[in-house]
Amino acid sequence: MANHKSAEKRARQTERRTAVNAARRSRVRGSVKKVEEAISAGDKKAAQAALRAAQPEIQRGAGKRVVAPNAAARQVSRLNARIKAMA
Repeated sequence: MANHKSAEKRARQTERRTAVNAARRSRVRGSVKKVEEAISAGDKKAAQAALRAAQPEIQRGAGKRVVAPNAAARQVSRLNARIKAMA
């Protein structure tokens, strides 16, 4: 437990930031899941549309350091490659 005013403030800030980061992470995961579902359904147009919606979410997550920047780039790249492979 926090014993100083500054430590108490830090605990409050951490609590808030954890909630915000969890929400951001959830948005990224949800948008990726929509792309995955469209790919597994075999609907190329829906997958492309979902990726167009997911890419800004993933990049925003990377900008806010919820997802590592390289991991975000890799994720977008792999999803794009999987969509292109649908012929």
